[in-house]
Amino acid sequence: MSEPSTEDLLRALASQVLGALVRRYGHFDLAEDAVQEALLAAATQWPSQGWPDNPRAWLITVGSRRLTDLLRAEQARRRREDDVAVRVLPEDYLAAAADAPREPEDDSLILLLLCCHPELTLPSQIGLTLRAVGGLTTTEIARAFLVPEPTMAQRISRAKQRIRDSGARFRMPPHDELVSRLGAVQHVLYLIFNEGYTSTSASTLHRKELAGEAIRLTRVLHRARPDDPEVMGLLALMLLTEARTAARTGPDGALVPLAEQERSLWDGDAIVEGTGLVTTALTAGRPGPYQLQAAIAAVHNEAGSADATDWPQILALYDLLLRVADNPVVALNRAVAAAMVHGPRAGLTLLEDVAADPRMKRNHRVVAVRAHLLEMAGEAADAVEHYRLAARMTTSPAERRHLEERAEAAASSGADRAPGVSVEDDT
Repeated sequence: MSEPSTEDLLRALASQVLGALVRRYGHFDLAEDAVQEALLAAATQWPSQGWPDNPRAWLITVGSRRLTDLLRAEQARRRREDDVAVRVLPEDYLAAAADAPREPEDDSLILLLLCCHPELTLPSQIGLTLRAVGGLTTTEIARAFLVPEPTMAQRISRAKQRIRDSGARFRMPPHDELVSRLGAVQHVLYLIFNEGYTSTSASTLHRKELAGEAIRLTRVLHRARPDDPEVMGLLALMLLTEARTAARTGPDGALVPLAEQERSLWDGDAIVEGTGLVTTALTAGRPGPYQLQAAIAAVHNEAGSADATDWPQILALYDLLLRVADNPVVALNRAVAAAMVHGPRAGLTLLEDVAADPRMKRNHRVVAVRAHLLEMAGEAADAVEHYRLAARMTTSPAERRHLEERAEAAASSGADRAPGVSVEDDT
Protein backbone atom coordinates (compact mmCIF):
# COMPACT_ATOMS: atom_id res chain seq x y z
CA MET A 1 0.00 0.00 0.00
CA SER A 2 1.39 3.42 -0.98
CA GLU A 3 2.02 6.06 1.66
CA PRO A 4 -0.59 8.79 2.01
CA SER A 5 0.10 12.19 0.53
CA THR A 6 0.93 15.14 2.76
CA GLU A 7 -2.55 16.50 2.13
CA ASP A 8 -4.21 13.22 3.15
CA LEU A 9 -2.05 12.95 6.28
CA LEU A 10 -2.81 16.50 7.36
CA ARG A 11 -6.52 16.01 6.83
CA ALA A 12 -6.46 12.85 8.94
CA LEU A 13 -4.48 14.56 11.72
CA ALA A 14 -6.45 17.82 11.79
CA SER A 15 -9.16 16.65 14.18
CA GLN A 16 -6.66 14.93 16.46
CA VAL A 17 -4.56 18.08 16.78
CA LEU A 18 -7.61 20.28 17.29
CA GLY A 19 -8.92 17.92 19.95
CA ALA A 20 -5.59 17.98 21.80
CA LEU A 21 -5.50 21.79 21.84
CA VAL A 22 -9.12 22.26 22.85
CA ARG A 23 -8.83 19.63 25.56
CA ARG A 24 -5.82 21.42 27.07
CA TYR A 25 -6.61 25.08 26.49
CA GLY A 26 -10.31 25.41 25.70
CA HIS A 27 -11.15 28.21 23.25
CA PHE A 28 -12.59 26.14 20.41
CA ASP A 29 -12.58 29.02 17.93
CA LEU A 30 -9.01 30.18 18.63
CA ALA A 31 -7.73 26.61 18.73
CA GLU A 32 -9.25 25.97 15.32
CA ASP A 33 -7.47 29.02 13.93
CA ALA A 34 -4.18 27.84 15.47
CA VAL A 35 -4.58 24.38 13.95
CA GLN A 36 -5.19 25.84 10.52
CA GLU A 37 -1.96 27.84 10.78
CA ALA A 38 -0.07 24.73 11.91
CA LEU A 39 -1.48 22.78 8.95
CA LEU A 40 -0.47 25.57 6.59
CA ALA A 41 3.05 25.56 7.99
CA ALA A 42 3.25 21.79 7.55
CA ALA A 43 1.93 21.94 3.99
CA THR A 44 4.60 24.52 3.20
CA GLN A 45 7.57 22.91 4.96
CA TRP A 46 7.10 19.15 4.82
CA PRO A 47 7.22 18.65 1.03
CA SER A 48 10.72 20.20 0.89
CA GLN A 49 12.09 19.28 4.33
CA GLY A 50 10.50 15.86 4.77
CA TRP A 51 7.98 14.63 7.31
CA PRO A 52 8.94 14.88 10.99
CA ASP A 53 9.35 11.68 12.98
CA ASN A 54 6.07 12.36 14.79
CA PRO A 55 3.83 14.49 12.53
CA ARG A 56 1.04 14.72 15.11
CA ALA A 57 3.35 15.96 17.87
CA TRP A 58 4.93 18.45 15.45
CA LEU A 59 1.52 19.89 14.58
CA ILE A 60 0.46 20.05 18.23
CA THR A 61 3.67 21.87 19.18
CA VAL A 62 3.33 24.44 16.40
CA GLY A 63 -0.40 24.82 17.07
CA SER A 64 0.20 25.26 20.80
CA ARG A 65 2.72 28.04 20.19
CA ARG A 66 0.35 29.83 17.85
CA LEU A 67 -2.57 29.38 20.22
CA THR A 68 -0.51 30.86 23.04
CA ASP A 69 0.10 33.93 20.91
CA LEU A 70 -3.58 34.18 20.08
CA LEU A 71 -4.60 33.80 23.72
CA ARG A 72 -2.24 36.59 24.77
CA ALA A 73 -3.77 38.86 22.18
CA GLU A 74 -7.25 37.79 23.22
CA GLN A 75 -6.57 38.41 26.89
CA ALA A 76 -5.28 41.87 26.11
CA ARG A 77 -8.65 42.73 24.57
CA ARG A 78 -11.03 40.90 26.87
CA ARG A 79 -11.45 40.55 30.56
CA ARG A 80 -10.69 37.21 32.15
CA GLU A 81 -14.37 36.58 32.89
CA ASP A 82 -15.17 36.40 29.18
CA ASP A 83 -13.23 33.16 28.92
CA VAL A 84 -14.81 31.30 31.84
CA ALA A 85 -17.33 29.43 29.69
CA VAL A 86 -14.73 27.83 27.47
CA ARG A 87 -11.85 27.25 29.92
CA VAL A 88 -11.43 23.94 31.65
CA LEU A 89 -12.34 23.98 35.33
CA PRO A 90 -9.73 23.57 38.08
CA GLU A 91 -10.58 19.91 38.62
CA ASP A 92 -9.61 19.27 35.00
CA TYR A 93 -6.21 20.99 35.14
CA LEU A 94 -4.45 17.69 35.66
CA ALA A 95 -5.26 16.58 32.12
CA ALA A 96 -2.31 15.37 30.11
CA ALA A 97 -0.27 17.91 28.20
CA ALA A 98 -1.52 18.67 24.70
CA ASP A 99 1.45 16.92 23.09
CA ALA A 100 1.34 13.86 25.35
CA PRO A 101 0.54 10.55 23.59
CA ARG A 102 -3.12 9.65 23.77
CA GLU A 103 -5.73 7.82 21.76
CA PRO A 104 -6.70 10.25 19.00
CA GLU A 105 -10.09 8.61 18.50
CA ASP A 106 -11.25 9.92 21.89
CA ASP A 107 -10.70 13.54 20.91
CA SER A 108 -12.14 13.02 17.45
CA LEU A 109 -15.34 11.63 18.94
CA ILE A 110 -15.62 14.52 21.40
CA LEU A 111 -15.12 16.95 18.51
CA LEU A 112 -17.88 15.22 16.54
CA LEU A 113 -20.19 15.45 19.54
CA LEU A 114 -19.29 19.11 20.06
CA CYS A 115 -19.91 19.99 16.42
CA CYS A 116 -23.32 18.31 16.64
CA HIS A 117 -24.32 20.23 19.75
CA PRO A 118 -28.13 20.44 20.08
CA GLU A 119 -27.93 24.25 20.20
CA LEU A 120 -26.89 24.25 16.53
CA THR A 121 -29.08 23.99 13.45
CA LEU A 122 -28.54 21.04 11.12
CA PRO A 123 -26.78 23.15 8.42
CA SER A 124 -24.48 24.57 11.09
CA GLN A 125 -23.72 21.09 12.44
CA ILE A 126 -22.79 19.90 8.95
CA GLY A 127 -20.62 22.91 8.18
CA LEU A 128 -18.81 22.87 11.52
CA THR A 129 -18.24 19.10 11.36
CA LEU A 130 -16.64 19.34 7.94
CA ARG A 131 -14.52 22.33 8.98
CA ALA A 132 -13.32 21.27 12.43
CA VAL A 133 -13.30 17.48 12.19
CA GLY A 134 -13.16 16.85 8.47
CA GLY A 135 -10.42 19.37 7.81
CA LEU A 136 -12.12 20.83 4.73
CA THR A 137 -11.59 24.51 4.05
CA THR A 138 -14.48 26.94 4.15
CA THR A 139 -14.11 27.31 0.39
CA GLU A 140 -14.42 23.54 -0.13
CA ILE A 141 -17.49 23.30 2.10
CA ALA A 142 -19.17 26.26 0.41
CA ARG A 143 -18.48 24.76 -3.00
CA ALA A 144 -19.81 21.38 -1.96
CA PHE A 145 -23.13 22.81 -0.78
CA LEU A 146 -23.33 25.50 -3.46
CA VAL A 147 -23.51 28.51 -1.17
CA PRO A 148 -21.33 31.64 -1.29
CA GLU A 149 -18.13 31.34 0.71
CA PRO A 150 -18.99 34.36 2.96
CA THR A 151 -22.32 32.69 3.80
CA MET A 152 -20.61 29.47 4.83
CA ALA A 153 -17.94 31.39 6.76
CA GLN A 154 -20.64 33.23 8.72
CA ARG A 155 -22.51 30.01 9.36
CA ILE A 156 -19.43 28.32 10.79
CA SER A 157 -18.46 31.40 12.81
CA ARG A 158 -21.95 31.64 14.32
CA ALA A 159 -21.85 27.93 15.15
CA LYS A 160 -18.59 28.31 17.07
CA GLN A 161 -19.93 31.37 18.86
CA ARG A 162 -23.10 29.52 19.85
CA ILE A 163 -21.07 26.65 21.26
CA ARG A 164 -19.02 29.16 23.23
CA ASP A 165 -22.12 30.91 24.56
CA SER A 166 -23.72 27.60 25.53
CA GLY A 167 -20.92 26.92 28.00
CA ALA A 168 -20.19 23.55 26.40
CA ARG A 169 -17.01 21.95 27.71
CA PHE A 170 -14.60 19.75 25.82
CA ARG A 171 -15.21 16.43 27.49
CA MET A 172 -17.26 13.28 26.97
CA PRO A 173 -20.85 14.03 27.98
CA PRO A 174 -22.73 11.85 30.50
CA HIS A 175 -23.94 8.52 29.15
CA ASP A 176 -27.56 9.54 28.52
CA GLU A 177 -26.51 12.70 26.70
CA LEU A 178 -23.85 10.81 24.78
CA VAL A 179 -26.38 8.29 23.47
CA SER A 180 -28.79 11.01 22.39
CA ARG A 181 -26.01 13.07 20.78
CA LEU A 182 -24.68 10.04 18.87
CA GLY A 183 -27.93 9.99 16.93
CA ALA A 184 -27.30 13.54 15.74
CA VAL A 185 -23.69 12.69 14.82
CA GLN A 186 -24.81 9.71 12.76
CA HIS A 187 -27.50 11.75 11.06
CA VAL A 188 -25.03 14.48 10.09
CA LEU A 189 -22.55 11.93 8.71
CA TYR A 190 -25.37 10.21 6.82
CA LEU A 191 -26.43 13.49 5.21
CA ILE A 192 -22.85 14.39 4.29
CA PHE A 193 -22.41 10.99 2.64
CA ASN A 194 -25.68 11.26 0.72
CA GLU A 195 -24.77 14.69 -0.62
CA GLY A 196 -21.42 13.31 -1.70
CA TYR A 197 -22.78 10.13 -3.26
CA THR A 198 -25.61 11.80 -5.16
CA SER A 199 -25.11 15.56 -5.27
CA THR A 200 -28.39 17.42 -5.33
CA SER A 201 -27.13 20.35 -7.39
CA ALA A 202 -23.49 19.96 -8.45
CA SER A 203 -22.64 19.37 -12.11
CA THR A 204 -21.11 16.00 -11.23
CA LEU A 205 -23.17 13.22 -9.69
CA HIS A 206 -20.53 12.11 -7.19
CA ARG A 207 -18.66 14.42 -4.79
CA LYS A 208 -15.70 12.25 -3.84
CA GLU A 209 -14.41 14.57 -1.12
CA LEU A 210 -17.73 14.56 0.74
CA ALA A 211 -18.47 10.84 0.45
CA GLY A 212 -14.89 9.96 1.38
CA GLU A 213 -14.87 12.31 4.36
CA ALA A 214 -18.17 10.91 5.64
CA ILE A 215 -16.71 7.39 5.50
CA ARG A 216 -13.49 8.48 7.23
CA LEU A 217 -15.36 10.20 10.05
CA THR A 218 -17.71 7.25 10.46
CA ARG A 219 -14.64 5.02 10.84
CA VAL A 220 -13.51 7.36 13.63
CA LEU A 221 -16.91 6.93 15.26
CA HIS A 222 -16.73 3.15 14.83
CA ARG A 223 -13.27 2.96 16.41
CA ALA A 224 -14.56 4.89 19.39
CA ARG A 225 -17.80 2.87 19.60
CA PRO A 226 -16.79 -0.54 18.19
CA ASP A 227 -19.72 -2.44 19.72
CA ASP A 228 -22.48 -0.02 18.71
CA PRO A 229 -24.60 -1.91 16.12
CA GLU A 230 -26.05 1.22 14.54
CA VAL A 231 -22.59 2.75 14.07
CA MET A 232 -21.54 -0.50 12.42
CA GLY A 233 -24.67 -0.36 10.30
CA LEU A 234 -23.99 3.21 9.20
CA LEU A 235 -20.41 2.42 8.18
CA ALA A 236 -21.58 -0.73 6.39
CA LEU A 237 -24.25 1.22 4.51
CA MET A 238 -21.71 3.78 3.32
CA LEU A 239 -19.20 1.14 2.23
CA LEU A 240 -21.77 -1.01 0.43
CA THR A 241 -23.18 2.01 -1.37
CA GLU A 242 -19.86 3.64 -2.24
CA ALA A 243 -18.65 0.28 -3.57
CA ARG A 244 -20.78 0.86 -6.69
CA THR A 245 -19.27 4.23 -7.55
CA ALA A 246 -17.06 3.09 -10.45
CA ALA A 247 -20.08 1.65 -12.26
CA ARG A 248 -22.56 4.49 -11.61
CA THR A 249 -21.55 6.67 -14.54
CA GLY A 250 -20.60 5.95 -18.12
CA PRO A 251 -17.58 7.31 -20.02
CA ASP A 252 -19.52 10.49 -20.79
CA GLY A 253 -20.54 11.01 -17.19
CA ALA A 254 -24.10 9.82 -17.73
CA LEU A 255 -25.82 8.11 -14.81
CA VAL A 256 -26.06 4.31 -15.01
CA PRO A 257 -28.89 2.90 -12.85
CA LEU A 258 -28.27 -0.05 -10.57
CA ALA A 259 -29.97 -2.60 -12.80
CA GLU A 260 -27.69 -1.73 -15.73
CA GLN A 261 -24.36 -1.40 -13.93
CA GLU A 262 -21.34 -3.53 -14.78
CA ARG A 263 -21.01 -5.31 -11.47
CA SER A 264 -17.44 -6.41 -12.07
CA LEU A 265 -16.50 -2.74 -11.54
CA TRP A 266 -17.84 -2.76 -8.00
CA ASP A 267 -15.31 -2.61 -5.16
CA GLY A 268 -15.19 -6.15 -3.84
CA ASP A 269 -13.13 -5.30 -0.76
CA ALA A 270 -15.63 -2.65 0.33
CA ILE A 271 -18.49 -5.10 -0.21
CA VAL A 272 -16.79 -7.76 1.89
CA GLU A 273 -16.06 -5.28 4.69
CA GLY A 274 -19.54 -3.78 4.62
CA THR A 275 -21.26 -7.16 4.55
CA GLY A 276 -19.17 -8.34 7.49
CA LEU A 277 -20.03 -5.23 9.49
CA VAL A 278 -23.78 -5.47 8.96
CA THR A 279 -23.77 -9.20 9.66
CA THR A 280 -22.03 -8.59 12.98
CA ALA A 281 -24.34 -5.69 13.81
CA LEU A 282 -27.51 -7.67 13.21
CA THR A 283 -26.39 -10.45 15.55
CA ALA A 284 -26.84 -7.98 18.42
CA GLY A 285 -30.58 -8.41 17.97
CA ARG A 286 -31.32 -4.68 17.96
CA PRO A 287 -31.90 -3.87 14.28
CA GLY A 288 -32.00 -0.13 13.67
CA PRO A 289 -32.55 1.95 10.53
CA TYR A 290 -28.90 2.03 9.43
CA GLN A 291 -28.46 -1.70 9.94
CA LEU A 292 -31.56 -2.49 7.91
CA GLN A 293 -30.60 -0.12 5.10
CA ALA A 294 -27.16 -1.73 5.04
CA ALA A 295 -28.76 -5.18 4.91
CA ILE A 296 -30.81 -4.11 1.88
CA ALA A 297 -27.69 -2.76 0.19
CA ALA A 298 -25.91 -6.04 0.94
CA VAL A 299 -28.66 -8.06 -0.74
CA HIS A 300 -28.30 -5.89 -3.86
CA ASN A 301 -24.52 -6.19 -3.85
CA GLU A 302 -24.53 -9.95 -3.35
CA ALA A 303 -26.65 -10.52 -6.47
CA GLY A 304 -24.55 -11.51 -9.48
CA SER A 305 -26.98 -9.73 -11.78
CA ALA A 306 -30.07 -7.57 -11.57
CA ASP A 307 -32.26 -10.56 -12.43
CA ALA A 308 -30.74 -12.54 -9.54
CA THR A 309 -31.74 -9.92 -6.95
CA ASP A 310 -33.66 -11.42 -4.03
CA TRP A 311 -36.58 -8.99 -4.10
CA PRO A 312 -38.75 -10.92 -1.60
CA GLN A 313 -35.95 -10.58 0.97
CA ILE A 314 -35.59 -6.88 0.17
CA LEU A 315 -39.34 -6.38 0.56
CA ALA A 316 -39.27 -8.16 3.93
CA LEU A 317 -36.42 -5.91 5.06
CA TYR A 318 -38.36 -2.81 3.98
CA ASP A 319 -41.38 -4.05 5.94
CA LEU A 320 -39.17 -4.23 9.03
CA LEU A 321 -37.49 -0.90 8.27
CA LEU A 322 -40.87 0.79 7.97
CA ARG A 323 -41.68 -0.33 11.51
CA VAL A 324 -38.57 1.23 13.02
CA ALA A 325 -38.28 4.26 10.71
CA ASP A 326 -41.72 5.19 9.47
CA ASN A 327 -40.95 7.86 6.87
CA PRO A 328 -42.14 8.43 3.31
CA VAL A 329 -38.75 7.76 1.69
CA VAL A 330 -38.74 4.25 3.14
CA ALA A 331 -42.34 3.80 1.99
CA LEU A 332 -41.32 4.95 -1.50
CA ASN A 333 -38.55 2.38 -1.73
CA ARG A 334 -40.87 -0.29 -0.36
CA ALA A 335 -43.34 0.46 -3.15
CA VAL A 336 -40.65 -0.36 -5.72
CA ALA A 337 -39.76 -3.58 -3.91
CA ALA A 338 -43.43 -4.55 -3.78
CA ALA A 339 -43.70 -3.92 -7.53
CA MET A 340 -40.75 -6.19 -8.18
CA VAL A 341 -42.37 -8.97 -6.12
CA HIS A 342 -46.09 -8.54 -6.78
CA GLY A 343 -46.17 -6.54 -10.01
CA PRO A 344 -46.28 -2.85 -10.96
CA ARG A 345 -49.93 -2.38 -10.02
CA ALA A 346 -49.18 -3.29 -6.42
CA GLY A 347 -46.41 -0.71 -6.40
CA LEU A 348 -48.59 1.98 -7.93
CA THR A 349 -51.26 1.37 -5.28
CA LEU A 350 -48.72 1.81 -2.48
CA LEU A 351 -47.35 4.89 -4.20
CA GLU A 352 -50.65 6.73 -3.78
CA ASP A 353 -50.18 6.95 -0.01
CA VAL A 354 -46.59 8.11 -0.44
CA ALA A 355 -47.59 10.84 -2.90
CA ALA A 356 -50.27 12.06 -0.49
CA ASP A 357 -47.70 12.71 2.23
CA PRO A 358 -47.12 16.50 2.46
CA ARG A 359 -43.38 15.90 2.99
CA MET A 360 -43.14 14.40 -0.51
CA LYS A 361 -45.14 17.08 -2.30
CA ARG A 362 -42.22 18.40 -4.36
CA ASN A 363 -40.04 15.29 -4.32
CA HIS A 364 -39.05 14.36 -7.86
CA ARG A 365 -38.35 10.76 -6.87
CA VAL A 366 -42.04 10.08 -6.28
CA VAL A 367 -42.76 11.16 -9.84
CA ALA A 368 -39.77 9.23 -11.20
CA VAL A 369 -40.87 6.05 -9.44
CA ARG A 370 -44.38 6.48 -10.81
CA ALA A 371 -42.88 6.77 -14.30
CA HIS A 372 -40.84 3.62 -13.70
CA LEU A 373 -43.85 1.63 -12.50
CA LEU A 374 -46.05 2.91 -15.33
CA GLU A 375 -43.40 1.80 -17.80
CA MET A 376 -43.31 -1.63 -16.15
CA ALA A 377 -47.11 -1.77 -16.49
CA GLY A 378 -46.89 -1.04 -20.23
CA GLU A 379 -48.33 2.49 -20.02
CA ALA A 380 -45.59 4.12 -22.07
CA ALA A 381 -47.32 7.43 -22.79
CA ASP A 382 -48.02 8.13 -19.10
CA ALA A 383 -44.50 7.00 -18.22
CA VAL A 384 -42.99 9.50 -20.65
CA GLU A 385 -45.07 12.31 -19.15
CA HIS A 386 -43.93 11.50 -15.62
CA TYR A 387 -40.27 11.04 -16.58
CA ARG A 388 -40.29 14.51 -18.12
CA LEU A 389 -42.04 16.00 -15.09
CA ALA A 390 -39.50 14.42 -12.74
CA ALA A 391 -36.68 15.78 -14.90
CA ARG A 392 -38.07 19.30 -14.52
CA MET A 393 -38.39 18.88 -10.75
CA THR A 394 -34.91 17.59 -9.87
CA THR A 395 -32.09 19.98 -9.02
CA SER A 396 -29.38 17.49 -10.01
CA PRO A 397 -28.11 17.99 -13.58
CA ALA A 398 -26.99 14.35 -13.77
CA GLU A 399 -30.38 13.03 -12.68
CA ARG A 400 -32.17 15.45 -15.02
CA ARG A 401 -30.20 14.16 -17.97
CA HIS A 402 -30.89 10.56 -16.97
CA LEU A 403 -34.64 11.11 -16.62
CA GLU A 404 -34.83 12.93 -19.95
CA GLU A 405 -33.06 10.00 -21.59
CA ARG A 406 -35.54 7.61 -19.98
CA ALA A 407 -38.41 9.65 -21.36
CA GLU A 408 -36.97 9.58 -24.87
CA ALA A 409 -36.31 5.84 -24.71
CA ALA A 410 -39.79 5.09 -23.40
CA ALA A 411 -41.32 7.26 -26.10
CA SER A 412 -39.44 5.51 -28.90
CA SER A 413 -39.58 1.95 -27.61
CA GLY A 414 -42.95 1.90 -25.94
CA ALA A 415 -43.89 -0.91 -23.63
CA ASP A 416 -41.48 -3.36 -25.27
CA ARG A 417 -38.48 -1.77 -23.58
CA ALA A 418 -37.35 -3.42 -20.36
CA PRO A 419 -36.97 -0.60 -17.83
CA GLY A 420 -33.66 -0.36 -16.02
CA VAL A 421 -34.55 2.18 -13.37
CA SER A 422 -34.15 1.29 -9.72
CA VAL A 423 -35.04 3.61 -6.90
CA GLU A 424 -32.59 1.64 -4.77
CA ASP A 425 -29.70 3.58 -6.27
CA ASP A 426 -30.47 6.05 -9.03
CA THR A 427 -34.05 6.64 -10.05
